Amino acid sequence: MAQHGPRLVVPIDVTKKSREQKLPLHNRWHPDIPPVAEVRVGEVFRVEMVDFSGGGITKEYTAEDIKFSDQSVKKPWEQKLPLHNRWHPDIPPVATVKTGQVFRIEMVDWTGGAIKDDNSASDIKYIDLSTVHYLSGPIRVVDEDGPAKAGDLLAVEICNLGPLPGDEWGFTAIFDRENGGGFLTDHFPCATKAIWYFEGIYAYSPHIPGVRFPGLTHPGIIGTAPSMELLNIWNERERELEENGLKSLKLCEVLHSRPLANLPSTKGCLLGKIEEGSREWEKMATEAARTIPGRENGGNCDIKNLSRGSKIYLPVFVEGANFSTGDMHFSQGDGEVSFCGAIEMSGFLELKCEIIRGGMKEYLTPMGPTRLHVNPIFEIGPVEPRFSEWLVFEGISVDESGRQHYLDASVAYKRAVLNAIDYLSKFGYSKEQVGMETFVVKVYLLLSCCPCEGRISGIVDAPNAVATLAIPTAIFDQDIRPKPNKVPIGPRVVRNPDIPRCTYDGKLPITKNPSAIGS
Repeated sequence: MAQHGPRLVVPIDVTKKSREQKLPLHNRWHPDIPPVAEVRVGEVFRVEMVDFSGGGITKEYTAEDIKFSDQSVKKPWEQKLPLHNRWHPDIPPVATVKTGQVFRIEMVDWTGGAIKDDNSASDIKYIDLSTVHYLSGPIRVVDEDGPAKAGDLLAVEICNLGPLPGDEWGFTAIFDRENGGGFLTDHFPCATKAIWYFEGIYAYSPHIPGVRFPGLTHPGIIGTAPSMELLNIWNERERELEENGLKSLKLCEVLHSRPLANLPSTKGCLLGKIEEGSREWEKMATEAARTIPGRENGGNCDIKNLSRGSKIYLPVFVEGANFSTGDMHFSQGDGEVSFCGAIEMSGFLELKCEIIRGGMKEYLTPMGPTRLHVNPIFEIGPVEPRFSEWLVFEGISVDESGRQHYLDASVAYKRAVLNAIDYLSKFGYSKEQVGMETFVVKVYLLLSCCPCEGRISGIVDAPNAVATLAIPTAIFDQDIRPKPNKVPIGPRVVRNPDIPRCTYDGKLPITKNPSAIGS
């Protein structure tokens, strides 16, 4: 288990003057100024500093923080301000903020600390998914005219974000096919885990050596509370899908994650300030929507570009908006294909809100039978990693058996991801032999969490949809482009091939590509 964060800190006490600091400051360059600390090469260390005036410039306005206790130590149900893991209009807000006010929300990782920094994937295999996602909030938003009202737009600006200090690590995982699965669960049914450590903006993993990349940190979930009318719409349509989808949807023969929808359940239900077991809790728990999919309120959209400087325009369905957030990601690839596929972490957001009165009618056109069938608008911020060279893999809507599908972008994207996985496995990133079966789980995990770009490139030229997956070549420690000579094997990968992984004990068939290498 690694130590998280800097091993050495050169501290600053902001309550003291420059000349009063424990480790003295200086304001000149001279060869004989003595050092205040010593570090070793390769060691991550932290240097704190005053502003250039040494605190001479005073502040006239202070942003009020909303603190959510020490999320990295206490369990979700032990937090001073209680968390929740469902959407329901009657979950009480834990705080109120004014528009224009900068405030801070801290949050646990989406599993509430169930996944550990260790070399075992048992916590992934046996995780209780009825408890996820743990969200911080709800937050009630008001301006000079009062609380936000149904029909308004809530503009939420991300001013700053990051991992919680002292908890600078994360994980990427593949769930067992019988307990969560993922986009390629029919190919990769075994629970698997990779641990990542953060060095500033960069992430590296001892389980996936040979890669290092800057993260585009973002919240996977940010959304407003639904009205009771909208909640009933969700539950009705998702229940119909769960009950009849397997009989009516051909796509279920190609994409194998189950269940098709996660319906309301009292098991694992956490409703903030509502006391578990009370009459109110019993009623709400049977109605409250799971947080797993994105919906009209925003929610679990997993848009990797919602980082510093981004703005989210969320429809308001209840008084106060009551927005919540969670599921912090250090980095994620488009699609988050392994399901637990970002670099999941605890973290914080510093936000600022604005209420656009009547904004839903003004800016959002319903795409459905009611005025509630709308979707948020997202404004991407200006801060992103810069990559100049990409290797792009194409997929078409023909499945692994060779069967043609009609303009199906999901099948096309699955094919693009499989093409990328099989290609990168040629470079040693990494083939794993288990008996006679070959799994390329490290590549699958990598493509789920690295800053790769997914696109729908063609959706009109029948019968094939075309999807692409672009991978930045700079994240690898070797040249992965096709060349005339033989494919090299990355020595770092060969030296450390192990990854925490469990066996698959189920009996569902595993999909194989008969033409793939190693088959």
